[in-house]
Amino acid sequence: MIFLKLPEVYRKGSAGTFHKSTITIQILCGIKVLSLGIILASASFSPNFSQVISTLLKSAYPFIGPLCFIIAGSLSITTEKRLTMSLVHSSQAGSILSALSALVGFILLSVNLAALNPALLQCELDKNNTPTRSYFYHYDPIDTTDCYIAKASLAGTLSLMLICTVLEFCLAVLTSVLRWIQAHSDFSGVSVLAGLT
Repeated sequence: MIFLKLPEVYRKGSAGTFHKSTITIQILCGIKVLSLGIILASASFSPNFSQVISTLLKSAYPFIGPLCFIIAGSLSITTEKRLTMSLVHSSQAGSILSALSALVGFILLSVNLAALNPALLQCELDKNNTPTRSYFYHYDPIDTTDCYIAKASLAGTLSLMLICTVLEFCLAVLTSVLRWIQAHSDFSGVSVLAGLT
C-alpha cells in the first residue's frame, strides 16, 4: 500500500523540496486570485457585464478564498519549521478549509464564465437597438467591439482565477492528506513532509 511506503520516501529528503514548492505555489495562487479579485472590483464594465461580476463580488470569494489559501500555506510553513502535533492538526484544518473554499470558488467561477455569453448577446442587442440622433436604428459592427473586448477581458480574468482555484484545490487536498499521514504516523519526531537530511 502506498501509505505504508510514504514515510520512508520522505526520510530520504526529496520530499522537502517538493513540499516547499507546493506551499509556495499555494501562497502564490492565493495572491494571484486576490489581486485579480481586486482588479475586478475596481474595474467598471457595461451594465450587462456588471450583473455577471456582481454575483462573484457579492459572494466575496475573490477576497475570502485567497485569504484561506494564503493562511493554509502560512500554516504549512510554520508546521515545517516547528513540528508539533497541534500545528499539524491546524495545518490540516487550514488545508481542508482551503479545499472547501476552492470548491466553492470553482462553482462560482464556472457559473460566471457560463454567464458571459448571454451577457455578450444582451450587450450586442443593446448596442444595435440604440437610436441615432435622427432616431433611426442602424447597425454598425464597430459599436459592438467594446462588448467583445469586455467579454474577452472578463473571460481571461475569470479563466485565470479558475485555473489558480483548481490548482489550489488539488494542492490543498494533497497537503491535507499528507498532514493526515503525518498526524497518524508511527514515527514520532520524524517529519513526514520535511524529510531529514
